[in-house]
Formats: sequence, structure tokens, C-alpha cells
Amino acid sequence: MDFLIVLGALAFLMFVAYRGYSVILFAPVAALGAVLLTDPSLVAPMFTGLFMDKMVGFLKLYFPVFLLGAIFGKVIELSGFSKAIVAATIKLFGASRAILSIVMVCAVLTYGGVSLFVVVFAVYPFAAELFRQSDIPKRLIPGTIALGAFTFTMDALPGTPQIQNIIPTTFFGTNTWAAPWLGTIGGVFILAVGLAYLDWRRRVALKAGEGYAGDAALVNEPVAFTGGRLANPLIAILPLVLVGVANKLFTMWIPRFYGESHSFDPAVIGDAAPIVQQVSSITAIWAVEGALLVGILSVIAFAWKPVMTSFANGTRDAIGGALLAGMNTASEYGFGAVIAALPGFLVVANALGTIDDPLVNEAITVTALAGITGSASGGMGIALAAMADTFIANANAAGIPMEVLHRVAAMASGGMDTLPHNGAVITLLAVTGLTHRQAYKDIFAITVIKTLAVMVIIGVFYATGIV
Repeated sequence: MDFLIVLGALAFLMFVAYRGYSVILFAPVAALGAVLLTDPSLVAPMFTGLFMDKMVGFLKLYFPVFLLGAIFGKVIELSGFSKAIVAATIKLFGASRAILSIVMVCAVLTYGGVSLFVVVFAVYPFAAELFRQSDIPKRLIPGTIALGAFTFTMDALPGTPQIQNIIPTTFFGTNTWAAPWLGTIGGVFILAVGLAYLDWRRRVALKAGEGYAGDAALVNEPVAFTGGRLANPLIAILPLVLVGVANKLFTMWIPRFYGESHSFDPAVIGDAAPIVQQVSSITAIWAVEGALLVGILSVIAFAWKPVMTSFANGTRDAIGGALLAGMNTASEYGFGAVIAALPGFLVVANALGTIDDPLVNEAITVTALAGITGSASGGMGIALAAMADTFIANANAAGIPMEVLHRVAAMASGGMDTLPHNGAVITLLAVTGLTHRQAYKDIFAITVIKTLAVMVIIGVFYATGIV
């Protein structure tokens, strides 16, 4: 019964998300409904002590990233830089390579360390303009961005700085370059199969005569650029480059400047305790925020007149989008925390532990828990915290290197995490102005390809021993 309650809450939230209802409302309903059926006395304590605590904690850390990411995407749009880059891309690669172009832009930003959420905000103006000019259905944009940002550069390619590739290092004593050959093979598989799938979907739509808009009304469309002559493509792409470079530099400089922690005395009446900030745990967030500020200021500097003409209205819309995206994702985060605290979740974790093969056990456990919580990093963190010692013992008994455990765990976390209730998925759809019914099918296809890739690298390892 405990297991069925957890499964029912998950199914309910996926259903309402797919039907287009707000997860800000229904994530707590689903979570607290599961608590009610498990132990009614815990409904209020779970709501304030866990759901709201995790939700507010997420916003405390990440809302500035959502906000600055949305503003960066908006000024890129207002400046006409997105249109300039799209025009150059079409001239260089041709209109038929629009999907590949967007995937590559997403991949470069993600592998450069830019947050997945920031990539969504920053790339959407380019994608919308490129797909419109190429007359590719807008509903394929979320799947395209998901392939470029949520898959091979997130956790497969060795060295990626995304959190999904960092978490396993603390459990297995590895580094982010663990199992480079397996990661590269998995990444190439995802990229090749994902591009083939999306191109097939494009050709089907073309044959059916479906254009950019399709049969649906267009929502959240980038504002048409009316500033006259377009910027040089090299100038237009410079802010994106600066974001990636600044993010890397700030990541190195911040710990050197502040040390492991930093404290200060607030200037208030009375004897207030000093406020201590653990810099090591917040460096990545500060680095992204600083990089986005650099990107925003560079766009304004290069395109002052067109940006400032519409800056007030444009940023108002961007802030509204950031609030919606941030609250959606934070609600999902609170839902995952509540579900992970229920007895039924422990039933799932224990059942997954009965799978014999060490790598298959790890892969299925991590991807299942990531799917249930709707979070790649959350599901992997829970799985490894509870079962890392078991994974290590089984791997040692079978002669499997820790590097392989690292890569399998990282890649598995980014598999079934992108179910309909996933915060990144909901953010992606909100930013693009599309619904689950319109665009989730392609995101799910990419999810299946990503999950299959984990089994591919496990098979490659067992067949060749390559790491």
C-alpha cells in the first residue's frame, strides 16, 4: 500500500502536468495527498517543515539564476543578436540544419558550465527565430533544446562541469573525467540517434505541410527586431562566449578571494550573531550569476539603443517568466522531497536493490529514483547516499572500476528524470510557450534514447572492458 500511494501521487502529478494544470498548485496537492493516505497527522508538519522548506530553499539558491537568465535571453532578443546569429547560421549551414545548429549551441553552453535553466532562456530566442525562418514546427523546439542541454553534455561527456557529473565524485573517489571512452561513446550514441529522430520528425511535418505555427496559436514569441541593420554575427555571439568564459573564471576566482567560508557582522541594532556563508557550496551559483551579469551588460554595451527602447516592457515580461519558471521548479523540488520521505519510497529503493548485476542495479536504481523525484541530481543523490557502499562492494567483487560506476550513475540520472513533472521540462515548456500535449512527445523520445544509452555503455564495457 505504501508503494501504491507513492506511485499514485507520481501518476497524478504527471497526469495534471500533461493536461496543462499548474504544478505550483498541484505539486503540494499530490505530495500532501500521499502524506494524508500514509499518516494524516503528518500533513501539516510535512507541508511547513519539508515541502515549503525545500521549495523556499530552492528559490533562495536558484531564483536569481532564473531571473538573470530570463533577462539575458530577453536582451539578446531585443538587441537583434538572435536574428543576426540565425541569419549567419542559415547562410553557413542552410535552413535544413536548424535542428543541428540549436543542439550545438546548447551543447557548447552546457559543456562550458552554463546552467541548464540559463541555456533554456538564452537559446530560445535563437531557436524560435531559426525555426521560423526555416519553417520547422515550433513544437520541435523543446525536444531540440532538451537534446542539446539535458543529455550528452549534462552527464555523458567526460569533464562536463554540470552537477550531475560532480555528485558521483564524492561517493566513488573519482573525478569528472571518469570513464572517458564510455562517456564519449554514450554521448555520440545520444547525439546521433537524437538528431536522427528529430530530423525524422521534421521531415514528417514537412511532408504533411505543417509550418512553424502548425494549428496552434503562438505563445511567448520573441519580439520582432525593428532596430534596422543587424549586428555583425561575431559581435552578436560574443555575449554567449563571455558568459561561458566568465562562468569558468569566476568559478576559479571566487574560492581564492573568499576562501572556504566568509562571515560578516550585520549592521543592525543589538548584538547580532555574524552571518557565515559557506563559499564552497555556493561558488557555482555565484559564478553563474556573475557571468550572466557580464553577458547582460555586454549586450547593452553593444546594442544600447535597440535594447533600451524596449527594456522596460521586455524585462517586465522576462521577470514574469522567471517567476513562473522558478515557482514551477521549486514546487517540483518540494514534491520530490516529500515523496522521498515516505515509507513507500523506501519500498521502491529496497526493491531496486535486489537486481543482481552491479551496473544494471545502479543504473535502474538511479534512473527510477530520479524519475520518481523528478530530479536528476535529487534522485542520484538519494540513491548514492543510501546505496553507494553496496554499489562499491558489488563492483569490487565483480572487478568493475569505480570510474565505470561514476559514469553509469551520472548518465542514468539524466534518463527518466525528464518525466512530465520534471521541473526543467516544465520550465522549458513555459519559456517556449508550449504545452505538454503539444511538445512533450519529443522530449519523452529523447528521454528514452538517453536511458537506452546507459544500457549501451554497460554492454560496451562488458563486451570490451574499455573504460
